[in-house]
Amino acid sequence: MTRIDLDLSHSYRPDPQSDEDYALLPLKFTFNDGGAYALLGPSRVGRVAEMLDLSASLDRRASGLAADAKQKISLGRGLVRQDVSAILFDEPLTVIDPHLKWQLRRKLKEIHHEFQLTLIYVTHDQTEALTFADQVVVMSRGRAVQVGPADALFERPAHTFVGNFIGSPGMNFLAGAWRDGAIEVAGRRYMPEFAPTVATALQAGGSFKVGVRPEYLRLAASTDPQAVPARVERAQDIGTYWLVTATVQDTSGHAATVRGRLGNEGAALQAGETVWLSVFNRHTCYYVNEELVA
Repeated sequence: MTRIDLDLSHSYRPDPQSDEDYALLPLKFTFNDGGAYALLGPSRVGRVAEMLDLSASLDRRASGLAADAKQKISLGRGLVRQDVSAILFDEPLTVIDPHLKWQLRRKLKEIHHEFQLTLIYVTHDQTEALTFADQVVVMSRGRAVQVGPADALFERPAHTFVGNFIGSPGMNFLAGAWRDGAIEVAGRRYMPEFAPTVATALQAGGSFKVGVRPEYLRLAASTDPQAVPARVERAQDIGTYWLVTATVQDTSGHAATVRGRLGNEGAALQAGETVWLSVFNRHTCYYVNEELVA
């Protein structure tokens, strides 16, 4: 019988956890007949090592490896075990170079499907969360404010915190009020199309927030009944789009900052000029007491 000898002489932690700090995980995987620490099965170790591109490193100590290889060994340490129901990854890719992060995310997805493991992935990087997880938990002040797939968090944020946190830039918010059967924003009245239940909730709330993603903000004609006037602050060429920052003035004199991701039309905009932005569309969200009205 072939054993797998895991050299864990510094500090062995039995919990299947992968941290951003791998300094306490000086592993050395060696195939021999006299292993004393764990009987894991060489085929599983070999498969995980191959998927993480670690086959050539199984006989080397972590101290002699590069940072990305050390972190991959830390990942592999939890993945090779068969006696766990879930594996916690606590910001495992923090120290990894950006171009390698995409590769490791893909490999973790492959391992997830290959071994049918439950992976709990903790991260402050929303790109990692949205591209890696099937279900994303967004927490604020110790409370889970939304749980769901990435597209739900982006399209229909359940809380203004989620709308602001998810996306680059986050969702734009404008103060609104219900006046005589219509929405009032920036001193102008609008009558967008929405479900009767939304109208009822907005009327009951009195004041609320109108949320629209930068991706769904569009330039409009001044005659557009659903357009809001805004003052351009700057237009930046990001490469694949123009990021336009503008301010919308309300009746109290407060200026709300809005950002839009525009196409080539953004190149013609100049700081200080007034533009009209189409805010109300099927992607627009409404929030009473910071929570989504459905």
